[in-house]
Amino acid sequence: MPATLRCPACGTTYTDRWRCTCGHPLDFADRPLPDRPAPAFSDVDTRDGLWTFEEFLPVEKRTSLGEGWTPLVDAPDWNCAFKLEYVSPTGSFKDRGAVTTISRALEVGAERVVEDSSGNAGTAIATYAARAGLAAEIFTPADAKPAKLRAIERAGATLHPTEGSREDVTDAAIDAVEENGGWYASHSWNPAFFAGTQTFAFEVAAQRDWEVPDAVVLPLGHGTLFLGAYRGFRALRDAGWTGEIPRLLGAQATGYAPIADPDGTDDRNDLADGIHIREPVRAEEIREAIGTTDGDAIAIDAEHTEREHDRLGRAGFNVEPTCAVATAALAEYRERGVLDETDDIVVPLTGTGLKG
Repeated sequence: MPATLRCPACGTTYTDRWRCTCGHPLDFADRPLPDRPAPAFSDVDTRDGLWTFEEFLPVEKRTSLGEGWTPLVDAPDWNCAFKLEYVSPTGSFKDRGAVTTISRALEVGAERVVEDSSGNAGTAIATYAARAGLAAEIFTPADAKPAKLRAIERAGATLHPTEGSREDVTDAAIDAVEENGGWYASHSWNPAFFAGTQTFAFEVAAQRDWEVPDAVVLPLGHGTLFLGAYRGFRALRDAGWTGEIPRLLGAQATGYAPIADPDGTDDRNDLADGIHIREPVRAEEIREAIGTTDGDAIAIDAEHTEREHDRLGRAGFNVEPTCAVATAALAEYRERGVLDETDDIVVPLTGTGLKG
């Protein structure tokens, strides 16, 4: 039986639904935790990818492309460690959420999935749907990067380029689901996606022999990885596998920074297209995660993003500009005194530069 969903706002439970009738996003009613001590990392069998952590996951494995266990490497020029999420099968951390979301779709008997995305999540959902033999419809901004659109089409998905804002793209996908049916595989609404992205935290802790860093600095749009990291580190602590949750520090793009700069600015950072979200579905939960971990969120402009993107490339990290928002934020947090040079920091590099 697929795991039950529950609305944290009103308490209503569902077998399968993409949002509560009260309008609130849903979560899994139960949170599985292992009832055993953490294994030594030398005893962890990583051959099953992120499904190594199935004891923490409310979704059964139904498909896979070997996602997970991305490298954690030293980045001495930044005095931190980078987790190389961009070496995932489709080139971004979104594969973590896509594999659990498509596995959930198979659990509930879906035949066609619908997603809206600026590119990476759409590529991941289209690819994993193809792997699982499901039809997929992907709604994207009309001006999304051509390489991302080609990747979606190569996976056999029906592509719906949509004019207007990123919010207009979401509205078009929801209208399609409500009018024509289909299973909404949204990376912002669907709790199965966050079940997958929490494995980022499990791997970081395991790769460090269950010692969590002082802080993690992450790009922040819908909060797909940010909240996944929060849920994952919280689960590890609650299971007794680690002692604490690291500080979670968000990096948003100016002009698209409802958490860091709710009043807004005309200075739009259009380079960081992966986090162009003005109305995150789970904004309340993002703020709770920031408050709980003594975290923060700041907005980074295009000039600093471009400079950091060039710097990452010259250091051998072929990533998309959204990644540079996080490394630019790391420098800004240190300049503001939020972090210092002695802090133990992890920064995920979330998407490949090979998609344009």
